[in-house]
Amino acid sequence: MPDVAEILARLGGVATAAELLRVVSPGVLKAAVQQGEVERLSRGVYGLSILGPDRLAAIAYDGVISYTSAAAAWGLPLLVRPEKPHVTVPAHRRPRPGRPAELHWAAVTPAERAVRLTCPLRTVLDCSRILPFGEALAVADAALAKGGLAADELRAGAQAMRGPGRPNAVRVAAEACTGADSFLESMLRSLLISAGVEGFEPQVVVSAGGISVRVDLGHRTARIALEAEGYEFHGSAAKFAADCRRYDDLVAAGWLVLRFTYQQVIGDPAWVVETVRKALNDRR
Repeated sequence: MPDVAEILARLGGVATAAELLRVVSPGVLKAAVQQGEVERLSRGVYGLSILGPDRLAAIAYDGVISYTSAAAAWGLPLLVRPEKPHVTVPAHRRPRPGRPAELHWAAVTPAERAVRLTCPLRTVLDCSRILPFGEALAVADAALAKGGLAADELRAGAQAMRGPGRPNAVRVAAEACTGADSFLESMLRSLLISAGVEGFEPQVVVSAGGISVRVDLGHRTARIALEAEGYEFHGSAAKFAADCRRYDDLVAAGWLVLRFTYQQVIGDPAWVVETVRKALNDRR
């Protein structure tokens, strides 16, 4: 008896009923669905669960993965993963029942339909419509750092936007940079931008202790280094010692080092900003 799942796999994981019924009987196809081997995504369209909920939802609604779901697909950082897939369907498409999804209606290009995914530019702009400034900035920074999107392209795309979220997108595009090294660093920078604290640059290189030390955010005039400390452990005694020496070299070279954890940046942003402000005032 033909294996419907194997046939679907050979066809790329998704196929129409017409394609499948060329090699299996209606009864075999029905049995495969009832046994959970394959899924009926929409009328006359079947797929394998291995494709994942986002792609299956996009196929089911004949749309494309978009917004924060597309950001996850592109490997861009998110503070919170979406509970349901975000899917954009053509503007003229009527709503219809189907798999759990957050549906959006807008123009979909042939290129997007071919891969069932919005491009990096559209993904960043879409995220800027629905995410707070800091989270959207982290998505934009990462997209620029990956090299699949240029800063001038992002700024032009934001200026051309219409509808909800445009002001946030324009602001994100103006502040996004290629130098950011992590999600937490971008979130920390966004706090300073929003609070009007100026002068900090990402990934500043400082000459200290006869070596060059790179800091997450540096204020060259005040000689203050801000470090965004994620969940990662030092990993070994050698790495721990190297980190201690790095901070000691910065202090010996006249720099003030402030280290902020994930919990502080995300959970206590007002304290973080006030601490940086006080340090700036003291250094001046």
